[in-house]
Amino acid sequence: MPTKKASKPKKASSGKPTAAAKKSKKLKITDVEPARKTSTINVKKGKFYYFFGEGKAEGTAEMKDLLGGKGANIAEMTNAGITVPPGFTITTEVCTLYYENGMTIPKAIDEKLESEVARLEKAAGKKFGDSSDPLLVSVRSGAKFSMPGMMDTVLNLGLNEETVKGLAERTGNERFALDNYRRFIQMFGNVVLGIDKESFEDVITKKKRDRRIRQDSSLQPTDLRDIIKKYKQIIKRKSGEAFPDDPYQQLRLSRDAVFRSWNNPRAITYRRLNNIPAGLGTAVNVQAMVFGNTGNKSGTGVGFTRDPATGANEFYGEFLLNAQGEDVVAGVRTPQPIAELKNEMPKMYKQLKSTTDHLEKHYRDIQDFEFTIEDGKLFMLQTRSGKRTVQAAIKIAVDMVKEKLITKEEALMRIDPAQLDHLLHPRLDPKAKFDVVAKGLAASPGAVSGKVLFTAEDVVKAGAKARTILVREETNPDDIEGMNVAVGILTSRGGMTSHAAVVARGMGKCCVSGAESIRVNATKKKFQIGRLTIKEGEVITLNGSTGDVILGEVPTIEQELSSEFTELMGWADEVRQLKVRTNADIPRDAKKALEFGAEGIGLCRTEHMFFAE
Repeated sequence: MPTKKASKPKKASSGKPTAAAKKSKKLKITDVEPARKTSTINVKKGKFYYFFGEGKAEGTAEMKDLLGGKGANIAEMTNAGITVPPGFTITTEVCTLYYENGMTIPKAIDEKLESEVARLEKAAGKKFGDSSDPLLVSVRSGAKFSMPGMMDTVLNLGLNEETVKGLAERTGNERFALDNYRRFIQMFGNVVLGIDKESFEDVITKKKRDRRIRQDSSLQPTDLRDIIKKYKQIIKRKSGEAFPDDPYQQLRLSRDAVFRSWNNPRAITYRRLNNIPAGLGTAVNVQAMVFGNTGNKSGTGVGFTRDPATGANEFYGEFLLNAQGEDVVAGVRTPQPIAELKNEMPKMYKQLKSTTDHLEKHYRDIQDFEFTIEDGKLFMLQTRSGKRTVQAAIKIAVDMVKEKLITKEEALMRIDPAQLDHLLHPRLDPKAKFDVVAKGLAASPGAVSGKVLFTAEDVVKAGAKARTILVREETNPDDIEGMNVAVGILTSRGGMTSHAAVVARGMGKCCVSGAESIRVNATKKKFQIGRLTIKEGEVITLNGSTGDVILGEVPTIEQELSSEFTELMGWADEVRQLKVRTNADIPRDAKKALEFGAEGIGLCRTEHMFFAE
């Protein structure tokens, strides 16, 4: 069959926002305080694209200010000889210029996009927009500091009515090609054009109901063609424009959408909660797609080189066969523990373990990584320092000193003193009697009791004093404010590396995820476990250390401090310059102060001692 030429790239825009961009979500830009002034960025002579691929990268791990954490770490992995799909990073300076230039990319920078894509085509051995063997790309955010799930991603970019046929012919799998096209249109419609996810999900739900099937994977090519047709009708109706077929137009619009996502409400909230400066901006990573959904010899997963909840030196993570990465982190399907990969794909498991061990030794810290296996070949998509509980942070720091990876001084500097109060999170009283009604995954430790609420908005409205537990099928990044206010989080779907689990651990919140026996009905504000119904306002207890969901309130007792905590505090005593005494008025307080390392009593008010007696 003759090969059609790739579609000719459109010339760079004049700098004015496209009609599609104008119709996308209107976002305030007042939160962005550019770290650099336009006068310090030479638009014509500056370097704004950093390529990586074929074992070499133009960036390094030290360039997080410019390339963002994701781009810098991808460059570092590439230079270290790890198999990474090729691509390029558009720098954070372009994000700064985008906002300073009225939310448009300067023409001189935009015009260089085609030459970077040409480099990517050469490295990937495929043509962007080619109808017989198309190059497809992902477009991802990447700020200096990790902001899991807060900004936007577009996958499978480059598909249209012609390239989807080429993908089907090349792979011999029409369903795979159509499913990727369906995913791309849905993601593009939501992320780029600001169309609500429910509009697309309703189409799939109705199709599955009409066909009397439960899983998306049971949809046949004829079903997917009909879904794609309806998706395009939704886009036309809600955006006023047809879905763009030109791959370069898709790429430009998606790039701009990722820059806009730096300033979406959830990203602003996350920055405020984590003291991340607003003026840093995000980089954009454009990377050749590799597919974990080509069949049962493919898969995708996320993991940590150590347990981020306890700090134990155990390979930790989850994966799904025949899936794309968003399926894992979004909690759409509850994945399998990564240990099961040893049984499913022993060779891939061994290679993954070896690669991630190498990454941990290289970075000298616990790594949070993403990977895809495409037809029996392993690709690393990203690595970063893993978010962890304070309990885990202490154990990991102490263990790494013993493993001679870091020094005692480095171990001390890795512990945020403000987080040490999380060590005081209570645990359930072992003498208490209680009724465990469901069990999920122990995603983030601690034990809390609270009133059940079903939306982040209701949790925020109730306030912190109300002591509420947010119950969802799965959380999404828009729930960040409610997660911050709630005392605990319970989800019926998602795994140990889902959005809920990762964010809860970073916040020090108790979380139980993937409690699959729970049926959440947020509309009716209740959830069911078999015949048991728990309604809004009723009290439950979560044990984030075991995954237990308990009916009613359960008494708690103080947490016991670990031997690693004592050892770390001993190292602190070796270098500190300040002596610490405490206020204590009764013997119980004095004993507790000594347990925490106080050297003596600084103030004792005897009247309180008398009152206590």
